[in-house]
Amino acid sequence: MSKVVSSEVKLTITPLKPSDIPSEDEIFNAADSIIESCTTWKPGKTYHKVVKTYTRAKGPDDGAPWHCRISVHKPDEATFDQMWAKLGKDKATNELQFIPDIHKVTKVKEISSNQSIWTLFYKFPPPVSPRVFTELQVTRLSEASPRTGIVISIPIDLSSPEDVELARMEEKGVKGRYASIERIVELEDGSTEWRMATSSTPGGSIPSWLAESTMASKISEDVPHFMKWLHSLPKTEE
Repeated sequence: MSKVVSSEVKLTITPLKPSDIPSEDEIFNAADSIIESCTTWKPGKTYHKVVKTYTRAKGPDDGAPWHCRISVHKPDEATFDQMWAKLGKDKATNELQFIPDIHKVTKVKEISSNQSIWTLFYKFPPPVSPRVFTELQVTRLSEASPRTGIVISIPIDLSSPEDVELARMEEKGVKGRYASIERIVELEDGSTEWRMATSSTPGGSIPSWLAESTMASKISEDVPHFMKWLHSLPKTEE
């Protein structure tokens, strides 16, 4: 029997076992709903002159509040193709290069050409302990106008006996979790809109209110970090 696509799948910080990963249609439907709606959320500060932020309070189906950032980049700063090449392909490996807190990434399992499980090891200044985030990453590129690329990350739980070999690839550290949707859209004037929405918990003893209070600023930093890194690459790699 064919698998019935449900609209009830929710993206949250509740981790999934690899055997419980929903269909791609379910994942993308849930992600599209969130990323399209974020301009209706509560507006926050604008960082680095171009990064607008929004927040959505924790709802009944959420494990944590949601945060969104939106920025628009002209072609002379970064083209759609340049951004997709680094955000839509080998995303975790590239993030290791431009997000200072990430110290190691490991591909745990390749499920298909656009689905894989990664574990990311973060180090923070003392007294915060290292964090480990294990995530399913799912990508989709649409060449229809406007060209659109999307990367979805969903927290994965490898504690089941059948996943013991995969779990051995995780680093030692406090288990954190995040769900995120990252989308780039090519606009009519050739600019690229970059949206990212995320819901997360650092795990451990860090109070949720403290983590939430810095989220908008923290996710906004990724934009200048990425652009600085992109512009540092040899022209053949951009």
